Amino acid sequence: MKKNELKHQVVAAIQACLDKKAEEISILEMEKGSGAFTDYFVLCSGTNPRQVQAIADEVELRLKTAGVRPAHVEGYRQGEWILVDYVDFVVHVFSEKARKFYDLERLWKTAKRLDPSELTAKAKAKAKAKTAPTSKSKTVRRKRAGAALRRRKA
Repeated sequence: MKKNELKHQVVAAIQACLDKKAEEISILEMEKGSGAFTDYFVLCSGTNPRQVQAIADEVELRLKTAGVRPAHVEGYRQGEWILVDYVDFVVHVFSEKARKFYDLERLWKTAKRLDPSELTAKAKAKAKAKTAPTSKSKTVRRKRAGAALRRRKA
């Protein structure tokens, strides 16, 4: 998978977590030589089992609409620690208690920590650049051509 595609999927997962009011969202970018089996971990917490399940459901739903399905889901029924595995990235949705107990950030302390705003800001900037006109002169030419067309019709 292309790195850009992967980042868009991770951003979609982060946005799903944010929409369901997940707390303490963090992203770990795993190093190639670290023995990690994935590129990113997305970690977040919910305040109760229903919210933990709702967050996991929203992540799955959001990525399903983008045509991406998880390879594996674990822990859904208990709602303490739900792991949603997308192979290139894994979403961990914890209860507050389970997050403190397992402390994956400490376990993977060599991983690069990313702030969710870093990835979401980059994705928004790229999307804006794609929709923006390529140059100011092109926009001016379009406006002039439209005005000339209106004058001819009048």
